Amino acid sequence: MNPSTNLTITNADHRKLQDHLFPGDGLEAAAILLCARTPSPRVRLLVKQVLLVPHSACKERRSDYLVWPGSAIEEAIDLAEAYGLSLVLTHSHPGGLFGFSRHDDRSDLLTVPSLFQALGGLHGTAIMTPDGAMLARLYRQDLSPISVESVMVAGDDLTWHWADRKFSPRPTAFTSEATQELGRLSACVIGVSGTGSLVAEQLARLGFGQVILIDFDKIEPRNLNRIVNSTLADAKAQRSKVVAFAEAVTSYRGEGVAVPVNASISTREAVLCASQTDVMFSCVDTLDARQIADLLAASFLIPLFDVGVSIPTRRTTGGSAIADVCGRIDYVHPGGPTLQDRGVYDPASLRAEYLRRTAPDAHREEMQAGYLRGVTEEAPAVIALNMRAASACVMEFIARAHPFRHESNAAYARTQFSLAANEEEFFSIESFPTTTTPQFARGDLEPLLGLPALRAPKSEVIA
Repeated sequence: MNPSTNLTITNADHRKLQDHLFPGDGLEAAAILLCARTPSPRVRLLVKQVLLVPHSACKERRSDYLVWPGSAIEEAIDLAEAYGLSLVLTHSHPGGLFGFSRHDDRSDLLTVPSLFQALGGLHGTAIMTPDGAMLARLYRQDLSPISVESVMVAGDDLTWHWADRKFSPRPTAFTSEATQELGRLSACVIGVSGTGSLVAEQLARLGFGQVILIDFDKIEPRNLNRIVNSTLADAKAQRSKVVAFAEAVTSYRGEGVAVPVNASISTREAVLCASQTDVMFSCVDTLDARQIADLLAASFLIPLFDVGVSIPTRRTTGGSAIADVCGRIDYVHPGGPTLQDRGVYDPASLRAEYLRRTAPDAHREEMQAGYLRGVTEEAPAVIALNMRAASACVMEFIARAHPFRHESNAAYARTQFSLAANEEEFFSIESFPTTTTPQFARGDLEPLLGLPALRAPKSEVIA
């Protein structure tokens, strides 16, 4: 099952941290991680900012000893106080010790109480070895330690540093060892219909320890030709898609692996469940759902894989014809270009979708006036196309978690394929602009995702 405690840092911040902690002189160095948190029950810290302690400000630096300036911790406390952030005091072990020394233990007992006195909350310490591996621990207010089971570095590649040193070096893709590591991770699938059910099926059989399924819809007869594991009995009973799918997963993986969430991703319940996961797969057919997935990825530093398919048509003298059969897979890593940065949605398209859903007459008028572009309707017999796109989506995850490509994963931020033209295109991370988002590592700050509709009920706040 997925680890209960985790620290997540973007690859950019990890690289910045590593460069500072190992300047090449063989001496210890220090930094402070300012971290937001996910909502309970999982203890997951999200690195929002890295505060580097100048080497020259340290009173003493040796290969196995370091004296910090108190002013650095005071500065971190001031920055953390406004947003209720946790602090993780971090230093290097140039000698390569992947563990906390006795000196580290004594230092923590002297320093950490001041963090609780100033901020309350949850705080800890971490070390890094020259190869970039990180080990962290948190403290309760009685100074009893909590081991952080994994540190995830999220970038073009996905790397987990495990406290027990398992899976180091990283497992090879498609091996039983890779399957064992996936057994420690959780995945969230948003939208468990045509493409989503195929993605979820792969994730469950690949060995993920937990697969959270989010969808509010029911199975209907028209769904049976493209939702795997659905039955005629499910359709007649109008069973929830996620409940029926979870039962199918239980039949071959056992209890507790599939977690059904029968709710829209736009609800607080679904957002809270999604926030607990390690990776996320967006398999939805609406832009507002993609926007929520985008905000989830940024707020909780969750790597996001977004997949979409379409079959545009063109008018002919005989009626209509297929113009193309295509699919798109985007990988969004925390701190990188979002789906909005990539043009998957924008305010105009979100408004168009809203009008189509809530005010069809106004939508028709704007269409006639030329303000909105029509949205192509998918043909229902699309399971073969869905399978192609779903496989590419999950393979994209495997390539990130257990790299096997000859080129850098940075060259594959987006994949687009056209089956009509028999073409496949790849777009590098540099192909898209990266804008600064205020949602970055927002964590459990209310309202969730910065959306007033997701604010905690008053009874929940009081509790």
